[in-house]
Amino acid sequence: MEKLVELLESNLNENLYTIVISNPRKKDLVSKIKIRPLLIQGQIVFQITSYVGTKVLHENHNKEELILKITDSMTTDFKQLELDSMKINAVVLVSKKGQITVKSKQKEVSVEKVTDLSHNRTKRYLLEEGRPVGFLIDLGIQTSDGKIVKSKYDKFKQINRFLEFIEDIVPALKKEGQVSILDFGCGKSYLTFAMYYYLKEICQMDIHIIGLDLKEDVIKTCSKLRDKYQYEELEFLQGDIELYEGVKKVDMVVTLHACDTATDHALAKAVKWGAKVILSVPCCQHELNKQMNNNILQPVLQYGLIKERMAALMTDAIRADILTENGYEAQILEFINMEHTPKNILIRAVKKNKTVNNSFEKSKEQEALEKLYEEYHISPTLAKLLPNQ
Repeated sequence: MEKLVELLESNLNENLYTIVISNPRKKDLVSKIKIRPLLIQGQIVFQITSYVGTKVLHENHNKEELILKITDSMTTDFKQLELDSMKINAVVLVSKKGQITVKSKQKEVSVEKVTDLSHNRTKRYLLEEGRPVGFLIDLGIQTSDGKIVKSKYDKFKQINRFLEFIEDIVPALKKEGQVSILDFGCGKSYLTFAMYYYLKEICQMDIHIIGLDLKEDVIKTCSKLRDKYQYEELEFLQGDIELYEGVKKVDMVVTLHACDTATDHALAKAVKWGAKVILSVPCCQHELNKQMNNNILQPVLQYGLIKERMAALMTDAIRADILTENGYEAQILEFINMEHTPKNILIRAVKKNKTVNNSFEKSKEQEALEKLYEEYHISPTLAKLLPNQ
């Protein structure tokens, strides 16, 4: 333990890049912890990112607090720690008997990374600035030398934000054999190409992705890029979400900005196909806005803008609830900052091993949803596509 404390005392400073704590002793608790330095109000603190199932939790600690937290974690919960700093790489291993081994190696050439420690700007992008990626260049996001086109910087951040959600659910996707993914409403396919590149090239996973969109010209353009980069397990098809019947089972369904009830049809198909993971960024939630009526809230609902926003938020909350009732752990997350677009909600659902309620008795959650439908005089499409068991 003394060597571990000594390692931390020497390296918990502005020269630290990352610490990754992994290999948990109990699989049902925190699966991984990542640590990085931040500069807040002129003081260096350390942000801890903990991965608990599909949840990602953040907390900040000073150096002394962090040392106590790390030593406690390595004593009771984890078997491995990796530290990467400007000067050294180190690995800490804990044996079955609790013996701690610390191995460190000085870097032969100390190449200083330019690291902005501010809370808002420090970012480890999965697709890095300065590293040319073919499809990003052809899609107009990068220049040929890897620099981000100024007008496309928001799109670059959006792609990386999406890949962070993908990174979190990789453990739920991994299996023997090929992982199948369907991207409904893929459009110009910025995120489809990024998803393929990250899972295939970086994570080295055996995947097959189908991108589906209504526009023939968009599909032709995407297919040409696919051929150019020889992405053999990526295909683009023209078709309608509601009518698509090309597969019987998939591992993940992605639906980004599918308008109004098209999102509901994509979610329903994902559930019926037994998808392990669902990622959805809904758009244009008009359905409940037309239906919503409540006497108590009438003074509020008389304002069109307020009613529209309430209907949109209620639509996505109900979708998450229905996915939960169908055996998923559903979360509603911020996709990108509100300053960039008001359509910033992402629904992430990961299938649980828990058996869905197939009895004739309604759960309390089902009864609560039905009461909500009655109170607001609404009939959501997803509730009709996935009726209660």
